Amino acid sequence: MAQIHPTALVDLAARLHDSVRVGPYCVIGPEVSVGEGTVLGPHCVVEGKTTIGRDNRFFQFSSIGAQPQDMSHDGSVTELVIGDRNTVREFCTFNTGTHKEQGLTRVGSDNWIMAYVHLAHDVVLGDHCVLANNATLAGHVHVGDWAVIGGLTGVHQFVHIGAHSMTGFQAHVAQDVPPFMTVDGHPLTVRAVNLTGLRRRAFSDARISAIRQMHRLIYRSGLTLDQARERLAELADTTAEATADVALMLDFLAASRRGIVR
Repeated sequence: MAQIHPTALVDLAARLHDSVRVGPYCVIGPEVSVGEGTVLGPHCVVEGKTTIGRDNRFFQFSSIGAQPQDMSHDGSVTELVIGDRNTVREFCTFNTGTHKEQGLTRVGSDNWIMAYVHLAHDVVLGDHCVLANNATLAGHVHVGDWAVIGGLTGVHQFVHIGAHSMTGFQAHVAQDVPPFMTVDGHPLTVRAVNLTGLRRRAFSDARISAIRQMHRLIYRSGLTLDQARERLAELADTTAEATADVALMLDFLAASRRGIVR
């Protein structure tokens, strides 16, 4: 059976794998499912229709699966789904989704989520992301894989943050952040390519060179965004190793609804 501290309150309908550990004074609701090897630290509250995968670790005082902070939400059942091997530090708050989208907030796998992080309704967080202390993601924010969000960063609702990007400390993110870019300041500005992150992930010199060329085309060439997109397509034809990276950028630009940081 799951190792449940005597002071924890676990609804009999909750589904916990036998290897789950539940710390003192936790509260777990009836629609919660927790996968193999996951650990819930003291005073965590897990409620709503929440599914948590395997080998996650939640530190103390987190609120997981509460109803969305959306005044139009009618109280109907929506979901929160969390993947595997995530670390969630103290005082984090993850809300379920709303029916404005698919009724789902989703957290991927292998993320490092530091203290006081807030994930609002309908957020989609990818894999291998780092969210530093007090990062706050408003409703409907999407974050790509391997993104890093700096401490005390606020992300406006409906913003998309691209894969392999990085936002600096106290960034005010109100427009979409393209993949591979480093941004900071208020107003937000693209500073450079996230070279440190790319090198840590063993991007080849050819891929990094192509990504730097994408940065120059979008931000340093004086081209309009439509003109830059045309040149990006040509870049994919000349640098075969970077074809997937260019496609990622082009797809992101095509899907942007708030406009990109420029």
